Amino acid sequence: MATLAQHFDPTNEFNILRIICGLFLLPHLAMKLKDLAGTYELYRTWRLYPPKAWVHACIAIEIVGSIGLVFAIYTRYVAALVAVFMFVASWAVWRVSNGKWLWNTGGFEYPLFWAICCVVLAMHG
Repeated sequence: MATLAQHFDPTNEFNILRIICGLFLLPHLAMKLKDLAGTYELYRTWRLYPPKAWVHACIAIEIVGSIGLVFAIYTRYVAALVAVFMFVASWAVWRVSNGKWLWNTGGFEYPLFWAICCVVLAMHG
């Protein structure tokens, strides 16, 4: 069983990736919670029906994912869950953006990158 110090050892590259993947979920969670009505509308434009169910599922996944990844709780399973979540986000953005790649032009590059990072974490455990 790994000690707490081992989970936060900055010389372990997987700890860095795990913690960053968990922390990067927090701004997205905060933005969803800050304007739920706007988030529902955004999910409606992404054609994710019913939008409220999708939004609340995403909020739950972001809470579980951020806590699980930052604190190394069931890392393999949490990382796999977040990876699926990010692949769905990639698909939704791809579908709405008509296949744009670059995130700064509305493309799906950003969520796909984080999905792949979470797959690596899930493989590592």
